[in-house]
Amino acid sequence: MFSTHSLAALYIFASLSGSAAKEGPKCKRFDEVYLTGKELCENMWDGAFTYETNEAKAYTMWFFDKLNPNDAISRDLGKLTASEHDTCHLSYFHMDTPGPEPDTFTECHPWKDNACCAYGTVENATKLKKGYGAEYHWDRCGPLSPECERFFVQEACFYECDPNAGLWRKYHPSIYNASNKAHNEWQMHKMPIKASYCDAWFTACRNDKFCATDGGSYFSCAAEYEQADEYAELRAQLAAAGAESGLDTGLIIGLVSAGVVIFALCVFGGCLISRERAGKPMFGRLLDPPGSNTFGAQNIGGSNI
Repeated sequence: MFSTHSLAALYIFASLSGSAAKEGPKCKRFDEVYLTGKELCENMWDGAFTYETNEAKAYTMWFFDKLNPNDAISRDLGKLTASEHDTCHLSYFHMDTPGPEPDTFTECHPWKDNACCAYGTVENATKLKKGYGAEYHWDRCGPLSPECERFFVQEACFYECDPNAGLWRKYHPSIYNASNKAHNEWQMHKMPIKASYCDAWFTACRNDKFCATDGGSYFSCAAEYEQADEYAELRAQLAAAGAESGLDTGLIIGLVSAGVVIFALCVFGGCLISRERAGKPMFGRLLDPPGSNTFGAQNIGGSNI
């Protein structure tokens, strides 16, 4: 049973969410959010990747070779010794060390022989999309075309599975400080990605829609979607409360709104009385008219008494 107090709390929280939370972030076409493949790769993930035109020094998010070509890039860039990967470095759903996966490992198949991801987290495209919560679903602005969605699946596989991704961890183990709240073990920073791959992603998605917040930042969009989802949940709870109490949701909101206004007026009135008693009135008296014998009037906003 919902009490009056719980209804009030629900509506106050819903009201404080604001109009932006109600509507969620704006959606625009990819070619309106990002002008080029460079902007897509660099803005979408808040600097996790960089657009590299010298492709001999850049990684790819997908491959069909037996051996992972990204390993050779890491060695050329001095990120990996002649030995194989022995640590995954990134830590979220990742394994501690890379290894082979079973024959059922088909969605992210390029990494089957040496992966930092567990089969259960990359079993299919739906698992990849839903892995980090509803606010990170890449199709919040509507279903994506198959050719566009495929790039999101590839990026997700790359992040979860490729051992080379961990070599570009923002807070590498050598500088990571667990007591520093700004540090984390999952974030990547400035990993060079082939310009041709970024351009192909842009071409495939240019007519689809994506969140436009902060130049298409996935993380800023997720924060707004989270607020919107919380607001929607509060509204749903109010509707449930209305159904349970037999009252119309609009009536409940109206009654609670009136209560909030009355409460605010009472607080304001109390503040006025407190300041008056302390000799610090919030509003001064108007100046007495010319010729008046009254002294000590206070100028509005002034300090002379």
